[in-house]
Amino acid sequence: MLKVNAIDASYGSVQVLRSLSVSVSAGEVLCMLGRNGAGKTTTLKAIMGLVRTQAGEIDLDGTDLSKLPAHLVPKQGIAYVPQGRRLFAELSVADNLEIGLMARGMGRETRERVLELFPVLRERLRQRSGTLSGGEQQMLAMARALCLEPKVLLLDEPTEGLMPSMIAAIRDSVSSLRDQGVAVILVEQRVDAVLPVADRVAFIENGATRDTVPVETLREDLTLVHRYVGVGH
Repeated sequence: MLKVNAIDASYGSVQVLRSLSVSVSAGEVLCMLGRNGAGKTTTLKAIMGLVRTQAGEIDLDGTDLSKLPAHLVPKQGIAYVPQGRRLFAELSVADNLEIGLMARGMGRETRERVLELFPVLRERLRQRSGTLSGGEQQMLAMARALCLEPKVLLLDEPTEGLMPSMIAAIRDSVSSLRDQGVAVILVEQRVDAVLPVADRVAFIENGATRDTVPVETLREDLTLVHRYVGVGH
């Protein structure tokens, strides 16, 4: 499905990604774990074309996304929910969803499927999105992304700052997407938020993939987590 193969990326003269490789298949959740500054967010931005790569390729079903301008990447079927959500705070919930639908020309049927996944948003359609709770804003950010009907969904720190009930709701929605065949790349800092939902975990350190293991391996032994993320997680 999506294969990121040996990409390099920099911010100005500072190289951030060094021959980084990850892959995710349809109906799979890949979690990227690593310390702050390891390159996880930059990897997502590189996939979306928001950071240009200097080497390697990003292949989605035979199309090299790294050759496309950023505005055409979502049209290939990749949706991105950045850290901090970045909603249009002055617009209503319905308007934010409409913007998502426009990206790939989707319509009412798509919106209905998305609202079934996040029923609380149906009750808030006329509400200004900036007045939603943090958890509701995260749900709206995910819902807007899903209005693209993506093959691949990129999520950057979706549970950050949320209460446990909202974390559980986000986790349940990720599981539902996996069941529908969506490929998900999930960046997280908290291993406890990852273990219940991930299929595989890629450990990122200094801009490179150091190890990728099935989640069952981590459930049995957290040694890798302590090595690459830190004992406190």
